Amino acid sequence: MNQILLLSGVVIILSVFLHKLSMKMGVPVLLAFLLLGIVFGIDGVFKIHFENFELSGSVCSFGLIFIMFSGGFGTNWKEAKFVAGEAVLLSSLGVVFTALSVAAFCTLLLHMEFSWGLLLGSLIASTDAASVFSILRSRRLSLKDRTASLLEFESGSNDPMAYMMTLLSLELVQGTVKISEMLSMLFLQIVLGLLIGGVIAFFALYMMKKIAVLTDGFELIFVLGAVLLSYALSTSLGGNGYLAVYLTGIILGNQKIKQKKEMVQFFDALTGIMQMLLFFLLGLLSTPSRLPGVAFNAIGIFLFLTFVGRPMVVFTLMHFFPASRNKKLLLSFAGLRGAASIVFAILAVDTVGRGDYIYHLIFLIVLLSILLQGSFLPKVSEKLDMIDAEGDVMKTFTDYTEEKEVQFIEFQVPKGHSWAGEKIKDIRMPPETMVILLERDGKKDIPNGDTEILVGDRVVIASAKPALSSDLEIIELEVDYGSIYAEKRIAEIPRDDSERVMLIERGEEVLIPRGDTLIQVGDVLVMYRLKKG
Repeated sequence: MNQILLLSGVVIILSVFLHKLSMKMGVPVLLAFLLLGIVFGIDGVFKIHFENFELSGSVCSFGLIFIMFSGGFGTNWKEAKFVAGEAVLLSSLGVVFTALSVAAFCTLLLHMEFSWGLLLGSLIASTDAASVFSILRSRRLSLKDRTASLLEFESGSNDPMAYMMTLLSLELVQGTVKISEMLSMLFLQIVLGLLIGGVIAFFALYMMKKIAVLTDGFELIFVLGAVLLSYALSTSLGGNGYLAVYLTGIILGNQKIKQKKEMVQFFDALTGIMQMLLFFLLGLLSTPSRLPGVAFNAIGIFLFLTFVGRPMVVFTLMHFFPASRNKKLLLSFAGLRGAASIVFAILAVDTVGRGDYIYHLIFLIVLLSILLQGSFLPKVSEKLDMIDAEGDVMKTFTDYTEEKEVQFIEFQVPKGHSWAGEKIKDIRMPPETMVILLERDGKKDIPNGDTEILVGDRVVIASAKPALSSDLEIIELEVDYGSIYAEKRIAEIPRDDSERVMLIERGEEVLIPRGDTLIQVGDVLVMYRLKKG
């Protein structure tokens, strides 16, 4: 027992160290943990013999639940909605076309049976969000034309379709598939997954708003239970559990719920632990000495997928959307394969056997993808002139790390204002507030109590962020062309005594509205209103 605990402690510490190192180097964290697992495996330094595919599959499937939920929970819908059409097409038809193209390659050039080619294509049809965004985050690699949002949305949502394709191809390999049963299973997987994921998410939101919270942390525990319920209920009824938890994550992550910052931190940490465990286990399960036996087919499939299959699918489907050639090329190259492919390979091993061949073939393809595509993604982005130097890739995520416990108010002192001509020490300020900056005639100064405020001064006030009154709620509304607020002044918008426009976000600018302030298309109105009921 002590040896197991000692080994576990060493592995966890090394995993954390490798995580930090990989973030600094810009190498996907998946590669570091896979290599650590190999070091501890049968061909590594510690010679641990581990070939329990059934246990590995169960552990990895459980870990994917939280990885999928966290991917949805961190999706910023404000950014993602602009690329939703492209992302949905790539994560659905894109997965199907990718699997079919690989199947055709394996059948025509590698002389496999079509059913086995389709199985291999299905296993590697999905792209890996963790690998792509470990690079984007660590390098702060902002991409033009909302390409980062598109990559996030696609890679976060295409695993369910790849999972369904894997199930179908397994049935085909076993010779038990029927067209009617196949269509029925597809329908149930998608519809039930979406339905149950949405119902559980809105049920959780309703309960968190209506039930009085008696203990801190209740919301976090409740959301954790909702995640497990969403997956288990969907799977039990024949739906796609991963699709359900991903949708649950998107809905909950884009709502204003209590303790959201703490939830994001918790699920980030939980996902990190799951990734460490999952990737280490996959590396431990591998036997590198068997890789040369699958190298020819693995390299051939990887090269076809990277330079023919994926680009062909991307250029075909993105033809229906306004996208530059360079954007399509970057989307093609950024289609990294990752953990889900190896996890689905374990499922295939449990179902049809041939563990040495299937698992290690997929394992090597994933290694090549992470090593080559992952390492060269920043350089390819720069070469294609797709880097947005003024952008911030972190806006793609709803990680809420930029929330502050201090808020700032800025205004210019008008003629006739009660502060004009007064010293700061003589002004009656609200509790927990202070004047921290004063700008006069273009010169900025840190004021003190004896500083006199004059007409025309720009004053910045800092105050502690207050807790929101239980009777009020804050909402955000983006103004589009069909909005009743578009191209109207504040004084002209329909009057509602229960809500007011508090501020306007216009690009990087924040405006405190007045009656004559003109609302423009694209503005985000931050409004406060009385809660109903």
